[in-house]
Amino acid sequence: MSTTATGSHAAEHTGEKSPEDHSQLLGLLWVARPVPAAAFAAAIALVAAISGRTALGVLLAAAAAFTGQLLLAVLNDVADRRTDREVGRPGKPVADGRLIKGNATFMIALLVLLVVPLSLTNGTLAGLFHLGFLAVAAVGTFALRASVLSPLPWAASYALLPFFLSYGGVGGGTHGSVPTTAAVVLAALLGVGVHFLRALPDLVADHRGDVTHLPLRLGLRIGATRLLAATVVYVALVTAGLAYVLLGPGLGR
Repeated sequence: MSTTATGSHAAEHTGEKSPEDHSQLLGLLWVARPVPAAAFAAAIALVAAISGRTALGVLLAAAAAFTGQLLLAVLNDVADRRTDREVGRPGKPVADGRLIKGNATFMIALLVLLVVPLSLTNGTLAGLFHLGFLAVAAVGTFALRASVLSPLPWAASYALLPFFLSYGGVGGGTHGSVPTTAAVVLAALLGVGVHFLRALPDLVADHRGDVTHLPLRLGLRIGATRLLAATVVYVALVTAGLAYVLLGPGLGR
């Protein structure tokens, strides 16, 4: 018998992580999409700061938003693993087997345990609205993602974000005030735009997998280039409207 241990056996004797362990950690980092999550959290932090939150309040809002986006990203890859495998979508460790599904599921559970208290530290009511945002987004991932009604959960979930930001503060209880109708409507419209922006890079793969969400249907009708241009203009206009509301009338009433 050879006295040389390799792979995970060597790691077990030395106390070091095996190459398999490192690949699982890298896979978890990949499916969590930390860069888009950080961008989303930065946008939430900016709006929280403009709306008058303290530095600690801004930090808590960003932490809850960042953790929630990590959760949704992992959940999305787990939910789509079969379709991703069938169409050969690259960059999907759960689908191609590089990341064990059980590890991804464990990360989902861990992120849920983190995001609940992080959300509620923004205020009980604000935290519930953020958790509602995550719940609606998660339901949309499983229920309407592949249908012509795919924009609905995006609109509904993003419409809850002004409530999270307007009612937010530090600690339990209720802070702030009800958001303006304009902020809620514009946030919902922004959610639709974000849905289209995120769907556009995957239109070809989605078409191979017989996914019939609204961006794909419109892309097949008018062409991906025109759809991209229209989406960018749409998102820019909605973002400008939100900026006007935040810097003018304000987020809350």
